[in-house]
Amino acid sequence: MAKEELITFEGLVTEILPDARYRVQLDNGHEVIAYTAGKMKKNRIKTLAGDRVTVEMSPYDLEKGRLIFRHKDSGASSGPRPPQRGGQQFRRR
Repeated sequence: MAKEELITFEGLVTEILPDARYRVQLDNGHEVIAYTAGKMKKNRIKTLAGDRVTVEMSPYDLEKGRLIFRHKDSGASSGPRPPQRGGQQFRRR
């Protein structure tokens, strides 16, 4: 048994805040502040306002959470995402 059971919710990113944080409106109506999980940073998964996400939260603090998954079927956007700038020209090793 885990030391601490985490709760997962789905929601919609409403606002991008400084310091890689996001304001997320959960499906149950609550609004929380969430940060990007390390695996999403490692794989360079970008999250924009209007994206559907899965948020993991501790049962002790229900005001903060961690973004663990960005759903491919983005709810608010009406088409495919534009390509990201920067390209693959100068990769660091």
